[in-house]
Amino acid sequence: MTPGLLALLAIAPIIVAGILLIGLRWPASRAMPVVYLLSVLIALSGWSMSFERVLASTLQGLIITIGVLWIIFGAILLLNTLQHSGAIRAIHAGFTTISPDRRVQAIIIAWLFGSFIEGASGFGTTAAIAAPLLVAMGFPAMAAVLMGMLVQSTPVSFGAVGTPIVIGVTTGLDSVTLTDQLIARGSSWELFLQQITNGTAITHAIVGTIMPLIMVLMLTRFFGEKKSWKAGFEILPFALFAGLALTLPYLVTGIFLGPEFPSLLGGLVGLVIVVTAARLRFLTPKTVWDFAEPKEWPAEWMGTLQVRIDDLTTRPMSQWLAWLPYVLVGALLVISRVFPEVTAALKSLSFGMTNILNEEGISASVEPLFLPGGILVFVALLTVGLHRMRLRALGAAASESGQVLLKAGFVLLFTVPMVRILINSGINAADLPSMPIAMARYVADSVGGIYPLMAPTVGAMGAFLAGSNTVSNMMFSQFQFGVAETLGISGAFIVSIQAVGAAAGNMIAIHNIVAASATVGLIGREGITLRKTIWPTLYYVLLTGIIGLVACYALGVRDPLMGG
Repeated sequence: MTPGLLALLAIAPIIVAGILLIGLRWPASRAMPVVYLLSVLIALSGWSMSFERVLASTLQGLIITIGVLWIIFGAILLLNTLQHSGAIRAIHAGFTTISPDRRVQAIIIAWLFGSFIEGASGFGTTAAIAAPLLVAMGFPAMAAVLMGMLVQSTPVSFGAVGTPIVIGVTTGLDSVTLTDQLIARGSSWELFLQQITNGTAITHAIVGTIMPLIMVLMLTRFFGEKKSWKAGFEILPFALFAGLALTLPYLVTGIFLGPEFPSLLGGLVGLVIVVTAARLRFLTPKTVWDFAEPKEWPAEWMGTLQVRIDDLTTRPMSQWLAWLPYVLVGALLVISRVFPEVTAALKSLSFGMTNILNEEGISASVEPLFLPGGILVFVALLTVGLHRMRLRALGAAASESGQVLLKAGFVLLFTVPMVRILINSGINAADLPSMPIAMARYVADSVGGIYPLMAPTVGAMGAFLAGSNTVSNMMFSQFQFGVAETLGISGAFIVSIQAVGAAAGNMIAIHNIVAASATVGLIGREGITLRKTIWPTLYYVLLTGIIGLVACYALGVRDPLMGG
C-alpha cells in the first residue's frame, strides 16, 4: 500500500466525522457510532490489528469515558448546588456591578478565570466549569460552550500544572538517548526541556494575545441582536489589554519558573488586573452590549440546563461567600497537583485495568478522588455547610446533574473508544505505524523544507483525535524532532510549536465539545459548535506555523543538539 493511500485510509474516520457533523449537521449521537464502526473496520481490515487489540482499545476508551463523565457530573453538581443555595444570584449581581457588558463578562469568566482553572486542572475541566457559569450569567447555552471551547487554546500547553510539557513532551521524546547526546555537548536534559518551554511560551504569547478579541468578535457576530463584527471591534482596546494581562505574566513565568505555572499564574494575575480595570471602566466601551431578550433566541442556542436566579431563595449572600466554592476548587486543584504527598494519597483510590486483554500498552484507570470531578463533588458537599443548605436541596441538585449525563454518556461511549483504536493501531500484523503517525509522515514527506508551517497542524490533529494536548505530545514529539533533524533545523523549537498546535487542537476536539455541551444540556448540536471553533483553530495553527518558518530559517533558532 502506498504512503498516500495509507494516509487516506488513516484519515478516513476524521473525514467522515467532519462530513457528518459539519456538512450534514448530524448530531454526535448519530455520527460517532458510525465513525466508531468505520474505525473498527479500518483497524481490522486495512491495518491488520487483531480483534483482541481493537476490543482492548474499546474497553480502554470506556474506562477513560467514565473519568470524563465524572468531571462533567462534578461541574454540573457544583453549579446546581450553587443555584439552590442562592450563590448564583449573588455571582450574577456581582458581575453586573463589575460590568453589565456581556463582552467584558465573557473575557473575565472564560479567558481569565478559565485560564486559571486550565492551569490548575486541564483535561476539559475549563469548559465544564466556565460554560455552565456563563449560562448562569444569562448567556445562551451555545455561546457559553463556544466561549468555553475557545479558551482551550493559549493556556492548554501549560495546563494541569504543566502536564503537557512535563509529562507529554518528556515521555514523547526519547529522553534517555537525548540526555546522553546533550551531556556530550555540555548541556543537559533540563536545559533542553526549558528551551522547549521557552519556545512554547513565546509563541503562545504572540498568537494568544488577540484570543480575547476573537472570542468577543465571535460572540457579537453569531449571538448579537444585529449579528455585528463592529460590536466586537468596539472593545478592541480592552480585549488586547486583557490578552496582555494574561500573556505577559504567562511568558515571564514560563521563561523564569518553567512549565508548571504559566497558565495558572497568568490567569490569576490577569484576573486581578482586568477585574480592577473593568471596575474603573478603564478602556471599556461607552456603550454596553447585551444579547437580545431570551424569548427572541433561536431554539438551537438553548440547552436544557435551566438556571433560575430569582425564585430559589430570598436569603441575601455576600460576594465572597458566593465565590468561595470556586475559590476552593482552584485551591484544591493546585494543592492536589503540586504536593506529591497529597497527589499520592488521592491517587491511592484507583479503579482500572493494566494491559487489557493482555494487550501491550493498553491500560486505563479512574482515580475518582484525584480527578477534578472528585474535587468538584467534594466542594459541592462542603457548600451545603458553607451556605447552610438543606440536604433536600443537595439531593435535588444531584438528581438534576445525573439526568444531564445520560445523553453525553451515550455519545462518549463511541467517541473515546474510536480515538483509542486509532492511537493504539501501531501494533499490528502488517508492521504499519499507528494511524496518526501514518498521517503525519505523509504530510512531512509531501511538504519538505516548509514543514515548520505544517508542524502545528500535526499537533492539532493529535489533539483533535485525542482531546488532549498531553496525548498529542506523547504521540508526535519524537516524530516532530526526527523531521527537524532531517531538515537541519531546531528540534527543540519544532517540538515547541507541536505543543502550541496541540493546544489549539483542543478547540475542535470532538469529545471536548461533547463534554462541554453536556454541561449545559446542548447535546445534539456539536457540529454547529465545531463549524465555529474551526476558524480560530486555523488562525492559531497557521500563525504558529509562520512563526516556525521565521524562527527556523530567518532567525536561525538553534538548540544544543545542533552545536549552537
